[in-house]
This record gives sequence, structure tokens and C-alpha cells, in this order.
Amino acid sequence: MTETATTASRSAAGGIASPLDELCINTVRTLSMDAVQQANSGHPGTPMALAPLAYLLFTRHLRYDPNHPDWPNRDRFVLSCGHASMLLYSVLYLTGYDITLEDIKHFRQWGSKTPGHPEYGHTPGIETTTGPLGQGFANAVGMAIAERHLAAEFNTGDDAVIDHRTWVFASDGDLMEGISHEAASIAGHLGLGKLIVCYDDNSITLDGPASLSMSDDTGTRFEAYGWNVLRVDDVNDLPVMDRALAQARDVHDRPTLIIVRTHIGYGSPHKQDTSQAHGEPLGVDEVKLTKQNLGWEWTDTFHVPPEALAAWREAGKRGAPLRAQWEKLRDAWAARRPDSARELARRLERKLPDGWRTALPTFQPNEKGIATRAASNTVINALGPKIPELVGGAADLSTSTKTIINSSDRLERDTPRGRNLFYGVREHAMAAIMNGMYVHGGIIPFGGTFLIFSDYMRPPTRLAALMKIRPIYVFTHDSVGLGEDGPTHQPIEQLAALRAIPGMTVFRPADAAETAEAWATALEITSGPVAFALTRQNVPILDRSRYAPASGVARGAYVLSDVDGGSAGPDVILLGSGSEVHILLAAQEQLLSADIRARVVSVPSIERFYAQPVSYRDQVLPRTNHHRIAMEAASPQPWYRLVGDSGVVIGLERFGASAPYERIYRELGLTAEHVVSAARTMLNR
Repeated sequence: MTETATTASRSAAGGIASPLDELCINTVRTLSMDAVQQANSGHPGTPMALAPLAYLLFTRHLRYDPNHPDWPNRDRFVLSCGHASMLLYSVLYLTGYDITLEDIKHFRQWGSKTPGHPEYGHTPGIETTTGPLGQGFANAVGMAIAERHLAAEFNTGDDAVIDHRTWVFASDGDLMEGISHEAASIAGHLGLGKLIVCYDDNSITLDGPASLSMSDDTGTRFEAYGWNVLRVDDVNDLPVMDRALAQARDVHDRPTLIIVRTHIGYGSPHKQDTSQAHGEPLGVDEVKLTKQNLGWEWTDTFHVPPEALAAWREAGKRGAPLRAQWEKLRDAWAARRPDSARELARRLERKLPDGWRTALPTFQPNEKGIATRAASNTVINALGPKIPELVGGAADLSTSTKTIINSSDRLERDTPRGRNLFYGVREHAMAAIMNGMYVHGGIIPFGGTFLIFSDYMRPPTRLAALMKIRPIYVFTHDSVGLGEDGPTHQPIEQLAALRAIPGMTVFRPADAAETAEAWATALEITSGPVAFALTRQNVPILDRSRYAPASGVARGAYVLSDVDGGSAGPDVILLGSGSEVHILLAAQEQLLSADIRARVVSVPSIERFYAQPVSYRDQVLPRTNHHRIAMEAASPQPWYRLVGDSGVVIGLERFGASAPYERIYRELGLTAEHVVSAARTMLNR
């Protein structure tokens, strides 16, 4: 049931705030105006509107320590409306994080700590990269899930070593984006009581009034999702706003949405409550008039009154005793439960447990073979007991993607220790929630869906790469080899699209042994997300006494099979990934019968291969040999770099078809005979 936090409205800056409160709030507003104006770029209106809310949260409610921004039991704060970054930068500077006034002055400039949108790992105090709307909202759901899971795992009795909240500022744009609907639904379903979202209800979008595109009842929508909903009629009414924040903290069985009425560009005589205050500087003259309207006595830009800075810094010091109190509690808990303490520390330090590699399964040669998605499941269930921070899930496709950890419960409202998270048909939210789980710490999230649906996940996968974090994506049904489902479900361009993301590592293993090594390598990668592309159809398990060991997967590409050509080397080099490697091996045999020596190079990861020393790459692909043919049942684009100008790529530049996969491969030219013909033409033989 909706609770009404206030019915009163305050329209004047003075309202019922004290003079010092006003000064602290207006310092945020003026810093934001000045920084955007100096950069001649940015979004001043939302920082001006939300300054009172940020002031209350950071001075009275949020648990944080500017001198220890990575304190594990801190509250997480997510500015989902990342375009309002100057709000956050101002507050971080004022409370004492490692951000200076000079950094504020260099807003949106090259090399600055204050880029246009908040960037994780770049600026102290930034919990996740935001800007693409809705992403931060869903990240926060992941953070809240991680907190609950770790609390269930490690808290004992009164020893709450994991006990913190996740706070979010979200805009109407965040709540318009479809990802917010997906994430809000699962948050309500799971009853994430330590998730609190403050919705900036300013009725303005960049194009004009929100009524141009939005007429839904946000509060009712969130109530239907199972959220607690509070309303504050004026953000400037500090006692009422403060009371709403306190009420939200007292709710434990469901997440809370606080709908906060604000005025974008607050205080601007000509631009308040207009879209002009949204995404452009106010203008030099309007900045002066706004400062006068706010009762700002100083004419110089970037002025920070000493008494305001002192009050903000004093608020920032609240965290030190809170952190010390937590450390004392943690130490007492650790003395009683040393094994648990070591395990928690290991997970938070992102270190894998000793001896985990010994759990990797081995696969015996088998001509009939198994699908690499099934091999992946074998690996997951072998590693699951050894690496308990692995938490998996799927977008309603766990039985198809084979992403269930058999030895674990489901992660649900009443079983938060479970490690199998059922996301439902919510690929977009799944990937963003995984990002939130990872940046929270203590969890290695993996999530599965069909490769074709990686398109639904692209924004958060791109942000994971930008943040250099390592969620693991298990994409199955990786090609036209999925067969009868047809072209709507057969990926063509998706592999190329994933490989185009800077920092993304894509593995498309050729058999079960390569799949195990791909998983092992993925877990050892320290920077950037990892995507597996796995088959639906069975592929043979290669006899590694005949072919090179699968350990070459870690280097991205390796010589799988060679025909001794002496000092002359092979006549032609055949390159491929996944199921097509077996076609290349068949072509190698046919070529040998025609006295053509072919080297088969398995390329499970193009990115890993190009990360190797040039000397290794030259061993696998000698520069003197320009006779190269690549095959992959996907867009050929990524392979031209490997084959060179004179090479040939056999791929797909059309959509697939609905038929048994063997017929599709024949009709589309994905055959050994096609490879042999291309080699003969290339060699004039």
C-alpha cells in the first residue's frame, strides 16, 4: 500500500531548511552550474534539482568512508541518471573523496577524474559506470542480490558482517527504458528490502514535457511489482524528505521507490522546469541570475564557502567510526569463524581457491561426441563445488543453455544462499544485474541465453567491457547448426558484433576439451567480460594423442593438426572455430590425398591470439605463408585480419534457414569439399 510521506509543498529555497543546510545545498548547485558552463557541455538541471536529496543522503543516511571507498560493508550509491554526474562529483569532492576542486574545474576534459558520465574504476567513489539510462537501476538490483546472497552465506546470529543498502537516484528516462521494467519486476519478486530507489519526478525530458511520451502511473506500476512506494511532494522540504529516507530504511521485505517531486534547473529564473535546463549549459548570464535568485553572495566561479565545506567534510567523517565499528565486529566474527573469514576475504579479493584447476573434468575421445553446451555444463558442475562464488542463471533457458549448478539451490526470496538465479525472459536486465553483482564483489556471475539474444544484452555487455569487469556469458545455439528453429534463432552477425567490443573475449571452442580449457582461461582472465559461443549439436571429442593438446586454447589459437612439409612448411593453412574445425580436419585429409599439405589451426579466441607475442603468432601463422582459408558459420568479417588480403574466408553473408543442420551446412557451402575446392583454386592445383 502506498504511504504518503508529505502533502505539503515548499517552493522557496529558504523553505524550512536552516541557513547552513541551504548553503551546503546551493554549493552543489553552483559547482554544477559552473562546471557545466566552463565545459560548455553537460547537464546542469538535474544536479540543481536533486542537490537537497543528495545532501540528506550523504550527510545523514548513507554509510561510506571517503578515505576507504572500497570498504566492503559500505552502502552502495548508484547515480543511474549518469548525465547528472556533476551532482555526484560535487558531493564526492565536498565529502572528502580523492577529488579536488581542480578536478571539478576540468569536468569533461581529457584525462580528468570527472568525465561526462561516471566511470567505474576511474573516479574514487563511483560504484558503477552509468549514463545509458536504466543500466544503473539494473546494476543496483544486482548489487542488492549480491549483498543478500553473501549475507546469507556468511552472517551468523548477530554477526552481520554483510549488512548494507543500495541507494539509487533514477530519472524518468531510467524508468522509461524497458530494462527498468525487467529489473524492477525481478527485484520485487525477490523482495530486495535493502534496495532503495529515489525517482526524480521532474516532469521534463530532453524533448520537452514528460507528458509528450509518458502518462503511466509510476507508483501503481511499482506497487504491482511488489515494491513499497513513498511520495514526497517537494524535495526542498528537508524534514519530510529526511523522514521518507528513514522510512525506506525501515522496510526489509521489499524494495522501496521514493517518488520525489523536483524542479529541474531549480532556481533558474528563465529555465527552471524547462527542457533547456536538461542537456545544455544555462548560459553565463542565466548562471549569474540563478545565483542571485538562490541568494548566493559570491560572484567568482567555483566558490566553495568554508563553512559549507566544513559541514560537508564533517559529514564525510561519519563513516570512519562506522567502518571501525564494522571492522571490530568482523574481527570478532573472524576469531570465532576463521575459515569463513578467510573464505570471505578470498572472495572479496577476487582470488580463486587453491587447487581449483584439479577439479577440471577430462573428456575421452568420442567420434559421436557431445554438444559444447553440454560439455560446459559438465565443467560448471565440476567447478561449482570448488569455486563457491560462481553464481549462475539464465533467461528462462537454463535447461537449454545447461547453466544449472546441480549441487546448489535456487536463489530465491526464501533461499538467498542458492546459486541458481532464474532471471525469466529478461536478457537485458540479466546482463546488467550480472554487472552489479560483479562490481559489488564476492561473486563471479555467469548467465546464459541463446547467442542470437546477445543482441538484447549489448548495452550491459559493452559497459562490462568499459568497466573491465568479468561477468561470463554462456551463449549457446551458436550458429545455423541449431537447425530447425530457423533464421530467427540462427546467429549470423552476433559473433562479429561481440568481437568488435574492445576488451571482450569470445571463446568458440571446437570440442569438449577446448570447452574445459576455455572455462579455465575465462576464470583466470582479470580484465573484461568473457563470452562463450557453444553448440546445440553434438561435435566429436578429438583424440588428443593424435591432435595437439587443448591447452593451446589459452593462447587463443594453436596448431591443432599439421602435415610435415619439412622446411617448406604447409602448402595451405586452414583456420576455424567451433564446429567448423571438424570440417577443416576432414578437408585436411582430402587435401593430403591430393598431395596438398594443410595445417589446421583452431582459433577458439581471436582476441586471445592477438594478445600473444608476435613470435608465437608467427609460429602459428608464418608470415611467409599467404595461402590461408578460414571457415566459420557466421559473418566472415573478423577473419580477414587473420587470412590477409590474399586469403579466403568461407562464412555466411545471408540468414539461415529452417531445416536439419546437416542440410543447412551443405546448402550454405559449409563443407570440406568447399574448403578443398578453395585450396585447389588458391594453389592452382
